[in-house]
Amino acid sequence: METDPTALPRSVVLALWLATAGAAPGVVVRNVQGDDEPHGVVGLPGRADEDDADLRDLVTAWLAGPREVCALLPAPGDLGGAPAAVSAEATDAGECVMITTPAGSWAAVPAVTAFGSALEPGHLVAWQVRPVPAWSTHVAGTLGSLADAERELRTSLVTATDALDSLDVARWRDDAADAIERLRGGSTDAWPVPALDGRRARVLQLASRLLAIVDLATIDDGGAVNLWQSDQRSTALREVERTARHALSAATYASVR
Repeated sequence: METDPTALPRSVVLALWLATAGAAPGVVVRNVQGDDEPHGVVGLPGRADEDDADLRDLVTAWLAGPREVCALLPAPGDLGGAPAAVSAEATDAGECVMITTPAGSWAAVPAVTAFGSALEPGHLVAWQVRPVPAWSTHVAGTLGSLADAERELRTSLVTATDALDSLDVARWRDDAADAIERLRGGSTDAWPVPALDGRRARVLQLASRLLAIVDLATIDDGGAVNLWQSDQRSTALREVERTARHALSAATYASVR
């Protein structure tokens, strides 16, 4: 079964809902879990039995009162603002949610286990919650503003498109032409996210498509004429991928009072 190349990470979806004032816990849980099995939560503070919690418990606790929230998408060599206390596991997962409430600051890292078949896939998800130091100043300095993210994405789109064109993947991969067409014409209207303002929505849409383009262009180097070309394209695409990850994170940062 094919997956949507522009699907959002679970942490991004959760952060966007946690940043929504007045969101109903049940609505948040349904949108974050999607087709997954019910998500478990380990380490949720304030519970007598911290090992026995689910996503609704986490959402209910963190929707109450003022909060700062952000999803981070760290990768090897680029922690993207993830604090040292969770950097290793967040990098392994490729994502985490950061939150600060009047009671303290935490990171929630999803551990995802796939099961089933290609025709009937399934996922078990357990969120590990860990206390972390205050993170918002460091993250803001790492990610920059939403306006900065949008400008950088526009530049990166040109780089990614040039790399894809030079690779000419549609010529040497039978499935690539269809994949490229889906990226060009795909809609993000069905994303399981709350209503977003214009700039936030634009950044999310462009960043997710850039990540999908990078994934398509780096599957292999079949279109490379020589090693130098391959190295040059790989370097450019790594920067595009970093920009897109940071932009996705910047689009989730919010302060709710």
